[in-house]
Amino acid sequence: MKMTDMPEDSGIEERFGVLTEEAIERSRRRLGVPQPQRNPPHNYEVTWDAVRHFAYGYGDDNPLYCDPAHGAATRWGRLIAPPTFLYTMGEDAAPEPDPQTKALLKGDPFAGLGSYQAVMEFEWWRPLELGDRCRMLQAQVGVQPKPSRFGGRTVHVTHDFLYTNGAGQMHAVRRGTWINAERHTSKKRAKEKLVQEPYTSERLAQIDALYAAETRRGAEPRFWEDVQAGDELQPRVKGPLTTTDVVVWHLGWGMQLTPPGSFRLAHRVRTKAPGLYPPNALNVPDTVQRLHWEPQRAQELGLPNSYDYGGMRETWLCHIITDWMGDDGWLWKLRCEHRKFNYIGDTTWVRGRVTGKRREGGRNEVHLEVWCENQRGETTTPGTAVVLLPTRERPRVELPESPAPDLDGMVAHELRRFDVAE
Repeated sequence: MKMTDMPEDSGIEERFGVLTEEAIERSRRRLGVPQPQRNPPHNYEVTWDAVRHFAYGYGDDNPLYCDPAHGAATRWGRLIAPPTFLYTMGEDAAPEPDPQTKALLKGDPFAGLGSYQAVMEFEWWRPLELGDRCRMLQAQVGVQPKPSRFGGRTVHVTHDFLYTNGAGQMHAVRRGTWINAERHTSKKRAKEKLVQEPYTSERLAQIDALYAAETRRGAEPRFWEDVQAGDELQPRVKGPLTTTDVVVWHLGWGMQLTPPGSFRLAHRVRTKAPGLYPPNALNVPDTVQRLHWEPQRAQELGLPNSYDYGGMRETWLCHIITDWMGDDGWLWKLRCEHRKFNYIGDTTWVRGRVTGKRREGGRNEVHLEVWCENQRGETTTPGTAVVLLPTRERPRVELPESPAPDLDGMVAHELRRFDVAE
């Protein structure tokens, strides 16, 4: 991984809250440069409790993730973590940056802009197992200016988060694209009226009936031969979303953006990064993440109400897929786009269908369309996925190979991949 040759004083002039060519150029200079992590991971090790708390946080009591005895009887030989558990893991694998690289990575070229997660892609090559540790390397791999549908300009920035397991083998890649937009464009969203009607007893009973009807494939294999295009996945319901749901999600997911800890520990972080703790209505510094549970903060930023995290819906999509494919299947790829906010009070139906299947390179692939849909009939997060299923002739799925065997090779591969895609 090559460090940048940019001098410490680049002469670049950036303006807070304004999308400039200088900011875009500075962002481009970061392509492929490993970015040291500011925060420690929520979990250093895959433990029974950590995995169970994470799974419970999105409403999943699958024994593959929650019962070590069940896990020991599966093809994996032990409890494994849900696919998106990687969010909670990852000791920093970035090398110590030299002074020039520190200057390049200092600050945010798009400081003051609104930043919204737009796309998330995953590929998984092997599981994280009970007792595993994990290393993670973050590197920016794409910068793309685009016009905004609200007027003005935006810039789409793609970051890779590359994960290895405790043995140093590639576990997964998480590719995230964030849209950075000037506040005057993002605030135009506030003109979009949010209609949230109180739930009737009858409507709540219908939602409860869906919860009660949920089943999972579990230990019974779902064979590739038995799957046909057009097959529907049993839907999952998530909601009505409450602030409590967001709090319970954080127990398993961690905080992600602001470091863990409160009171003196938060004070210590706040003195180094005050921008992470804007004052609340009482002039008390509080985490920027509070817009997810504090409606007043969301409204200050031009949104009508608090809302969930993209990572929640990504995990919900994994939930419907893993319940459908069973213990012997493997979720290889997931791509989804977050197109609308999922507000506190909204109910989400997670749905999916088979769009096709094929055999390629020894893999028995099933291709899925998956999506999240709210009570207003809006698709908030559409997505696609690829699942590998066993066959009656070959009941043990062969795990896919990563494009490169190590972190350095994966960064180079991902930069080439983005160039080709664009």
